[in-house]
Order: sequence, then C-alpha cells, then structure tokens
Amino acid sequence: MLYKLFIPLKEFFFGFNVFRYITFRSAAAAATSMFFCIIVGPFIIRWLKSIKAGQEFDREGYDSLSHFRISKKEVPTMGGIIIIAAVCVSMLLWGNLANRFVQAACISFLWLGFIGFMDDLAKVRGKSAKGITPSQKIIGQVLLALLIGVWLYFDPAMQGMASYLSVPFFKKAVIHLGFFYLIFVILVIVGTSNAVNLTDGLDGLAIGCTIVASFVYMIMSYLTGHARFAEYLHILYLPMAGELAVFCAALAGAGLGFLWFNAHPAQVIMGDTGSLAIGGAIGVVALLIKKELMLIFVGGIFVVEAVSVILQVGYFKWKKKRIFAMAPLHHHYELKGIPENKITVRFWILAIIFALISLSVLKLR
Repeated sequence: MLYKLFIPLKEFFFGFNVFRYITFRSAAAAATSMFFCIIVGPFIIRWLKSIKAGQEFDREGYDSLSHFRISKKEVPTMGGIIIIAAVCVSMLLWGNLANRFVQAACISFLWLGFIGFMDDLAKVRGKSAKGITPSQKIIGQVLLALLIGVWLYFDPAMQGMASYLSVPFFKKAVIHLGFFYLIFVILVIVGTSNAVNLTDGLDGLAIGCTIVASFVYMIMSYLTGHARFAEYLHILYLPMAGELAVFCAALAGAGLGFLWFNAHPAQVIMGDTGSLAIGGAIGVVALLIKKELMLIFVGGIFVVEAVSVILQVGYFKWKKKRIFAMAPLHHHYELKGIPENKITVRFWILAIIFALISLSVLKLR
C-alpha cells in the first residue's frame, strides 16, 4: 500500500504528507482504476473472445427487441472481471486495508463477484441463458448478508447504532429494528445486488448509473467520517467511514473505464460478475455509513427497475395481465420504439437527478 509506504517519508519531505488525505487518495484511486480499465481492458476482452464467452439469451419475449439481434451474441460477457481487477489494484495502492470498513466492502465486492463469475461461467460452458440455480445464488448472497449483519450489530465502531435507521428529511427521527436488523441487512444486500443485475440490460445503462451512485456514496462516506461535517449535517459520525470514500472513488473510476468499452455498441458486457459485485458493494457501503434508506434516492434507477419487475410479476400472477410491455422497465421503452441510446442517456439523466436529491436530503433535515 502506497498509503503505508509513503506516510513515514513525510519526515524527510513534507510533500509525502499528502498521502494522509482521503481526498487525495480518493482522486488517485479513481484515476488509477479508470486508466487500469482502459489499458488492461482490451487484453481481457480479447481473452474473453478467445474462450467464446459470448452471452446467451432466453429468446422468449426478446425476439422483437432490436438489441438482442444475433450479432449481439458475439459480445463477450464476464466483463465485470475488468471492474473487479481495477478496484482491487486501486485499493491495494491507495486504500487503507487495515480499516475494517474497507475490509468489509472489499470482501463483499469479491464475494459477490465470485458468485456472479460462477453464474456467468456456467452460462458460457453450457451455452445457455441459465447459469447456477437461483437458490445457489440467493444462498451465497444471504450468507454474506448474515455475516455482515452480525458483525455490524456487535461491532463497537458502530457505537451501538447499527440497528437504528435514520429517516431522511428528519434530524432525530430513527427506527430501532433490534434483531430484525439482520433481516433488513439481507434485504439491502440481496436487493441491491439483484437490482443492478436487472438494470444491466442496455449498453452502458447499469455502469453509468453505478458511476453516479458510487460518486454520491463517496461524498457521503467522506462526510460521515469527518467530525465537523457530520456535526454540521446532524448525521452519525463514524471515524472509520471516511476511508470508504477511497473505495467508492475506485468503483466510480472503474465504472468510467469500463464505460469506455461498454458504451453503445458495447465491446463487452459486465455480466453477473460485475452487476452482483457492484450492487452488493453499494448496499454494503450504505449499511456501513448508516445511509441505508438513502439507497432509495442514490440508487433510484436501480430501485425503479427492480420495482417494475416486482409489479409486473405480481400483477400478472394476480390478473394474468401485464402492466408494462416488458420488464425491467428499460425493455418496456424499447418495445415502444425508443432507441437504445436515448433510453440509456435519459436514465443517466434521471440517475443524476436522484443523486442531487439524495445530496440535498443531507441538509434538508
């Protein structure tokens, strides 16, 4: 870690003192992960093509969608490997890996990335749209959530506030969940990881929204770990939370680098490898800095996409009718004839609006 190597050198040259600052290391982490993706990405993409890691689709319901044309099958999946590698390299260089919050975020990121990788690998090997079973995927997610939940509930760094939820727009309004907190943690981690997975259906859509969400949580992590800002904003001060800004910055930078190749027409797709890892990491960061309910705003697009699927499935089982032409929501607009690029950019705009709302809520208390 450059953080540990260069700090002692400040005794010889004051310029090395800059490595103490989270803001400097966050910017460096973002730049490192972005350029890592851009430089290393082509090699990984060529390797994925060489092993014929093209994505497979369940044709039912997709025949009328232009972006699921046969040529799309040539685009390799498992591109999330690029994102995971970039974040790991960046954190090794710029993160404080002795920080328990950073350890939790990185372990969760790798854990869910591995589950997604096994799912993608099963699809590639079987030349099918079906990977590992849904139950296997859920078990892996729930097990991680239970470990994170139990640890946070008893961790002294949380100041006994792990099970208390701060309600947006109110200064002192909190909800005490008690042991129901474990169920809440499961809902957050499983929900966010799968919500990003559902959003990953158009070129650049999920990764663009990831960049926005990561940037917002980078700011929130820094504010939560800064005593003066936390006091001014009337939010819980958690000294170790500031280091998560470096992790979020690395994720945002990796998103920018991946978008270089994932923008329409995509050269690579993140697959479950990337989407499960990203979604879970965002959910874990929200839990660590006690901004869980802010996920509704920060990950607004992810929430909308997930809710559209829930409504579609629930209403169809009830009335045998569909609310949307197709779910998730981005497919509904495709079937309405709106070009893929336009849908993606409009969803990015909405993601930015949600981000601005979430940042303004910090002060509107």
